[in-house]
Amino acid sequence: MNNLTGNNIRNCSMQFFNLFDLLMHQAKEYGLTEAQVIDHFKKLNITKTQILDLKNRTKLPDIEKFKQGIMTITRMNQLEIYLSMGFVPSEYRDSYFEKIKEIASLLTKRESKTPNPIQPYFQTNLGKLYKIDCIEFLRTLPSNSVDLIFADPPFNLNMRYDPKVNDNLSVSKYLNWTYEWLDECVRVLKDGGRIFVYNIPKWNVYVASYLERYLTFWAWIAIDMKSNFPISGRLYPAHYALVSYIKGSRANTFNNQRMPLQICRHCGGEIKDYGGYKLKLNPKGINVSDVWVDIYPVRHTKTKNRKYNELSVKLMDRIISMSTNPGDVIVDPFGGSGTTFAVAQLLNRRWIGSELGDCEGIKSRILNPEQDECLLKKVYEEKNHLFLNESKLLRQKNGFWLPKDS
Repeated sequence: MNNLTGNNIRNCSMQFFNLFDLLMHQAKEYGLTEAQVIDHFKKLNITKTQILDLKNRTKLPDIEKFKQGIMTITRMNQLEIYLSMGFVPSEYRDSYFEKIKEIASLLTKRESKTPNPIQPYFQTNLGKLYKIDCIEFLRTLPSNSVDLIFADPPFNLNMRYDPKVNDNLSVSKYLNWTYEWLDECVRVLKDGGRIFVYNIPKWNVYVASYLERYLTFWAWIAIDMKSNFPISGRLYPAHYALVSYIKGSRANTFNNQRMPLQICRHCGGEIKDYGGYKLKLNPKGINVSDVWVDIYPVRHTKTKNRKYNELSVKLMDRIISMSTNPGDVIVDPFGGSGTTFAVAQLLNRRWIGSELGDCEGIKSRILNPEQDECLLKKVYEEKNHLFLNESKLLRQKNGFWLPKDS
């Protein structure tokens, strides 16, 4: 490890979100393996557990030999390390802001290239599907041209998808990639247009913080997870996060969505107590809130269009119906099984999207819409009713109130 000397800093070309990512990136730049890095710290009586704990840190550790070891391997001083993680320590802020013009003059803008024309893998009278990387795809779209963007990126949980999809990136690589495609989404969105990003809360916290710089917050929607996998030492994870932002101060479109009142499937009694207001409830149903408990995962093989996770028709109908009108343009840069495109096609919306993996399943699904038509019909049978017919019968049997027009 005697070659770890000097102040030569290589171009990181990314922001880092924890010390571990920066340490391993710089070590790799200088030809060191993770085993060599661990061995280096072992000689300083720093354990592997302490090194892995750097995944949760953005501040240099208080142990002096540990701190010096990190600076030695990265060949960066303390300030350079913090700047690589995107923040200026408080003791440097006065100087930093006094020298903004000088700092700006040292920076160079990445040269933007005109994207090459791309040909659709498949198209219909309403939409086009491209088999291409999401960022390459988004760069081909005109600015201010899209009414709705729905994005369901890989969750970076080391899941097995198509071989072309890497779902096991470092935190820093994943977030830098996320911010890059979000930049393009912000650019192509129309004023008054809306973006929805579907992910686990861990990542959507970063997504929301980033979009807050450019767009106007609209909603954080919790979608009941309907699964059971407790994690030791943590709260039981029970929801997916669907975060939504608007370009500008006000959305162009909001079509209110209504759903049946939740009742006990055994007795028919309402789960939420509406007190004296229950007889005044709208007979067309309850306004959809920002907690969605009625979205069920697509698990049955007879209704799935691929072996990986798949979004439900009900989820996409709610988002699309709420946020757009017929003829509006919807973009989905992570096509997956094609639920967004299939529902958009059936709802007479124009759609554009990309998928880096297998596109043949999406094509087949849109060309053979019978299953999706059946699922969508069921969704609309349940929409805009305070109680479904079977619910009314159950409530009547057990003496619960019903709307006057029932």
